[in-house]
Amino acid sequence: AAGGDDTRGGAAILSERGLPVVGVPKTIDNDLSGTDYTFGYDTAVNVAMDAIDRVHTTAESHNRVMVVEVMGRHSGWIAVGAGMAAGADYILIPEFPAEIQEVCASIQKRHARGKDFSIVVVAEGAKVKFARTEADTDEGLILQTKETDAFGHLRLGGIGKVLADEIEDITGFETRFVILGHIQRGGSPTAFDRVLGTRLGAYAVDMLERGEYGDMAALQGNRMVHVPLTEASARTKTVGPELYEIAATFFD
Repeated sequence: AAGGDDTRGGAAILSERGLPVVGVPKTIDNDLSGTDYTFGYDTAVNVAMDAIDRVHTTAESHNRVMVVEVMGRHSGWIAVGAGMAAGADYILIPEFPAEIQEVCASIQKRHARGKDFSIVVVAEGAKVKFARTEADTDEGLILQTKETDAFGHLRLGGIGKVLADEIEDITGFETRFVILGHIQRGGSPTAFDRVLGTRLGAYAVDMLERGEYGDMAALQGNRMVHVPLTEASARTKTVGPELYEIAATFFD
C-alpha cells in the first residue's frame, strides 16, 4: 500500500483483519510518523521553490507583496521547506497560529528599511486570526466549501486570497496572490525522490519475503527500517519549533 495518512490507516485495518499488507510512505506532505521523508515531498518542495523564485521577480519589479499558497492541511513541511529555500519573508503554517497584524507589521518593517516588496508563503491549512473575512471558516481554517471529501476532510483552499486582501487593506501596499494547487503534485520527480522511491520499494519487497506484514518501510537517517503501520498512522508528523524558529529569524 503506497500513500499517505488515509492509505496508512486503511492498510492498518486490513492488516488487523489478517491480510498480508506492507506499506511505503508516499505523500507530498511529509507528515507520516516513523519516517524522516516520504517520497513526493522533495519534488513538491522543489516545484514550490521554483514558483516562489519566479514570483520574486514580479514582486521586486512591481514593488508588490506576493502571497503564495501551497498545500499542507495539517502540517507545514512544504511551506517551510520551499519558503526557506526561496527566501520568503514570512511563512504561515498550521502548527503555529498567527495574527494578521503580526504579518503586516513585519512587512511594514521591511518597507521602512527600503525593501519595497515582500514574499509571504502560506500553507492551505494555516490558522490566521484575520481582522475581517467573509470567507467560509471552521476553527480558523479557510474553506473552499463546507462539504467534505471521501475521507471526511474539510475542503481547504483560498487562504491566499483572504491573506492578500487583508494585507493590502491594512498596509496599503499592492498585494497579489498565487495558489499553486495541484501543480505541486505532478511532473518529473527529483533525483532524491527517485532514489528514495526505489529504496523503499526494494525494501518493501524484502519485508514481504521476510513476512514482516503490518509494517511500513521507512527512512530513518540513511537507513531503511520498518515500523508498524499503526505507528505510522497514529499521529501526524508536524513541523517542530526548532525548524520554524530558524525560518522566523527572517520575518523581521
